[in-house]
Amino acid sequence: MTAAPQASAESTAQRRARRATAAPQVATELPAQRRGLRRGSLTKEIIVTESLRLLDEGGTEGFSLPKLGRALGADQTAVYRHFASKDVLVLAIADRLIQEAMDGLEPRDCWVDTLTEMCRRLRETYLAHPAAASMSAYRTTQGPAEIRTVDVIIGAMLGAGFEGGEAARMYRAIGDFALAWAGSEASFLALDQRAQQHDRAAWTQAYLSVSRAEHPNIWQVRTELPEVSDNDIFETLLAVVMAGLRQHAPRPCACHGRATPGPAAALG
Repeated sequence: MTAAPQASAESTAQRRARRATAAPQVATELPAQRRGLRRGSLTKEIIVTESLRLLDEGGTEGFSLPKLGRALGADQTAVYRHFASKDVLVLAIADRLIQEAMDGLEPRDCWVDTLTEMCRRLRETYLAHPAAASMSAYRTTQGPAEIRTVDVIIGAMLGAGFEGGEAARMYRAIGDFALAWAGSEASFLALDQRAQQHDRAAWTQAYLSVSRAEHPNIWQVRTELPEVSDNDIFETLLAVVMAGLRQHAPRPCACHGRATPGPAAALG
């Protein structure tokens, strides 16, 4: 079992509270806006904020432009004046999630710590907004939050000594790992509760009762399988990925050194 994740410098809840304190008008104006917006008062930021609220409350099946328009107190055509299509809006929502995850993220002294924090922040935010993440984790937003995050990650790769095409490949590898894993977890949490319970119960039902003769390998760890948490899996994979990067980095960080590949070294 892996160690518990290290706390980020600032949690998602703390980042939300800070933004709410800095810009309270978004939180306080929305209810009035849903009763009817003044002409010209609708903005992209308000639309994305309300879209995220609808997705958090009703999931992907409850998200549509007509419903969004009603929640905003405006006709859905007003949304089209800011977003040419629902797909463009989805990309903006995706960029908002990245913004929320990476708000306040600055390159750390150690490039390993920068990448580790980035992965944990993204996962934390995606799990807080599973429906929105499930429909956008695999997209390339081309938005300001994504571009800034890409720059931070590439900076970490350059700091590790990777250059040119290798730096680009390593950036894509760590970025896609973080997005794919966090997006996969979010997609599971976006399922209805019955489906989630059914899948989780497999470890205490189907796998716990396997035949020793037919499945001897599963049988040996059948009682341990239900004990593995989603956090255990993520932290183990993250440790292995970071160990691999440290092993191949031309300029390994001084605080972590050049690790020997493998879970044992990564988790030690």
